[in-house]
Amino acid sequence: MTLIPLISAIISAPEATTAVAGAAPPRRNSYDPGAGHRPVAFAFAVGLPVALVVAVALSPIIIEKAPVLAPLTGTLIEIEKPKPPEAKPEVKPSPRSNTPTEAVRPLVDTLPPADRGVEVKPVVPDPLPYDPGPTTVRPADPPKPPPLVLAELDQRFAGSFQPDYPASEQRREIEGSAKVRVLIGTDGRVKAVELISTDSPGFFTETKRRALAKWRFKPATRGGVAEESWKVMVVHFQIRNG
Repeated sequence: MTLIPLISAIISAPEATTAVAGAAPPRRNSYDPGAGHRPVAFAFAVGLPVALVVAVALSPIIIEKAPVLAPLTGTLIEIEKPKPPEAKPEVKPSPRSNTPTEAVRPLVDTLPPADRGVEVKPVVPDPLPYDPGPTTVRPADPPKPPPLVLAELDQRFAGSFQPDYPASEQRREIEGSAKVRVLIGTDGRVKAVELISTDSPGFFTETKRRALAKWRFKPATRGGVAEESWKVMVVHFQIRNG
């Protein structure tokens, strides 16, 4: 591989290879008359590279042979193919028989022998303690109001209870009654009179006048405290001879 650069260098500079040692180098742009009179040096400069090229071309080429592999020897082993899975026979459920089955006997007798005479009682586990939870306090019922004691006619004024007989009804000899509803105050006096029914307007007029002026009651009380209340009163008017 190093011959080609060497040959190129010799051909390009023949003057350098043939120069005599100790001689002065030629000047630039000067003519050397002795260059054409050196045939030996020129032949040597040209012939040497040509000889080297021919020697390289005629040299035997070294070719490496590929390694020869020995044939593989062995025994062929056949692998058995997997067998298909065998089909399981279908198991049909057997029909239920009507014969009663035998009771399964426990491995350990839970009852003692009969000859011991011991009465076996069932074991009842203790119940867990009952947790009633947080106790709720029920609010106390409000106290009931005391009963109302109704108003009654004051017997001290019973003589002035009956009203006067109306003159018009007396001349016509009309008898009857008047039913009224009176409001009794806390002092026992009548504060209002309402008509419920009457046989004559005169009977109601006289009853109302007498109730507002003369009637006295023991007022109604609740728990010993006097209260206003309504009371129904009936007044009869009859003519008496004589």
